[in-house]
Amino acid sequence: MKTWAKILIAIGAVVGLLVIYLLFWPVPIDPVAWTPPEPPRLRGVYEPNSRLAAVERLGEGVGVGPEDIAVDAQDRIYGGMQDGRILRFQSDGSLPEVFADTGGRPLGLHFDTDGNLVVADAYKGLLSISPDGAITVLSTEQGGVPFRLTDDVDIAADGTVYFSDASSKFPNDQYMLDLLEHRPNGRLLAYDPGTQTTHLVLDELYFANGVAVSPDQSFVLVVETSMVRVKRYWLVGARKGESDIFIDNLPGYPDGISSNGKDTFWLALASMRDPGLETLLPQPFLRKVIVRLPQFLQPAPQKYGFVLGLDMEGRVVYNLQDPSGESYYFVTSVQEHQGMLYLGSVEEDAIGRLPVP
Repeated sequence: MKTWAKILIAIGAVVGLLVIYLLFWPVPIDPVAWTPPEPPRLRGVYEPNSRLAAVERLGEGVGVGPEDIAVDAQDRIYGGMQDGRILRFQSDGSLPEVFADTGGRPLGLHFDTDGNLVVADAYKGLLSISPDGAITVLSTEQGGVPFRLTDDVDIAADGTVYFSDASSKFPNDQYMLDLLEHRPNGRLLAYDPGTQTTHLVLDELYFANGVAVSPDQSFVLVVETSMVRVKRYWLVGARKGESDIFIDNLPGYPDGISSNGKDTFWLALASMRDPGLETLLPQPFLRKVIVRLPQFLQPAPQKYGFVLGLDMEGRVVYNLQDPSGESYYFVTSVQEHQGMLYLGSVEEDAIGRLPVP
């Protein structure tokens, strides 16, 4: 047999094996078909602007991925980094120091009334860190189901800690698998510090992410990232125990949400809606093929900065953007403190800050 013929046969065999791999090799997801709504146009309340261009970068280069930000009573700034460290900065972003190291991935941060930093750690569960840096594990499971991706946290006036388990199936380093599977693997949970018990608030959530209690304590919000919406759960009143949609069909994928304690919820949109990814969502088989591709060929988020301010009825009242993504992008959290907004990101190597509009 001629050499060229052998080469063609070898190439054909390799291609054949590649096709078999892409089409039939087992994957860790069991995707379900879902047709997302048409994204809203960027006009009106979503009109593009450059308001995030004014972001000041604090603590640049000291750590990567400050997913969430918290500010203590002394105006010191805290951010949880990819390597497990929680760094503390002075109010001007100077003098970085390691406040604690969880040994996991600290995501949500929120101070309780005793000055303890309550942390939703993706791998370690719900933690409490005392002012001197001592770590206490509060909760790691509910109903016999371990937390796989403890994500965000907020604390009600009565001390109840509301937090999310984004996925009971996939850990943080595989979060994209949960988004590609598009099944309701997430939960909203509540920890009672008095009884030291955790109970289920809502289950069957689609990547349960940011959590925020309303200023009047009447409801708690939870972000469903893969449904591009925010859900509301009523804590008191005639609708106590019921849930509804607070805001739906957002122009980007929502991540963290917080209350300013008065009249505004700040919502971080980590990236814009991805037409390529959303074309795949009605096609479970194609999503299995995508999972088999090398990482660099899989969908990647667009570099874009986007923050929304919502009123108590879920209406957009603030719209802050950076279409270039050069000032601050992949925004995952927004915290208001004394007239300033503090931004977190899983991609940036700095904490963002700018005045409240």
